[in-house]
Amino acid sequence: MNYGRINLENTFYELLPESEAKKIYSPISKELQHIYLQYCRHKQFKSVMPIFESEFHDINNDIIGYYDHGELVAFSIIRIYDSRNIEAIQFAWNYSNPKLRIGINSLKHECAYYKDKGFKHYYVGGCEKYKTRLAGFEILGPE
Repeated sequence: MNYGRINLENTFYELLPESEAKKIYSPISKELQHIYLQYCRHKQFKSVMPIFESEFHDINNDIIGYYDHGELVAFSIIRIYDSRNIEAIQFAWNYSNPKLRIGINSLKHECAYYKDKGFKHYYVGGCEKYKTRLAGFEILGPE
């Protein structure tokens, strides 16, 4: 499997309105775990890595929440490594309104959000086709 990152300097995405996306400073683990369970069921994963409560409260992780009419419907866990590099650790949403396209729109929002904060690289895991279509996408090679 190939792994990828997004060079944020080569992106041009805009932030979603705060009513649709914002950093969660006091995450409620039970609420996020419920969304994760819905996500896993929808995707029909046969096996998943659990999300440990500590991941929601780790000072090196940001939790970005995504909202539909004021209701939290999705979240991303972003790991901050240093002042230039971040990684998408986990994304999940409940698929209550697929027309929102939260999966791709969350990535674009996160590119804009972290680019504004001065980060350079956003590591996004495997090179799924939808990710390769994002501006700034790069396949990682041995370094």
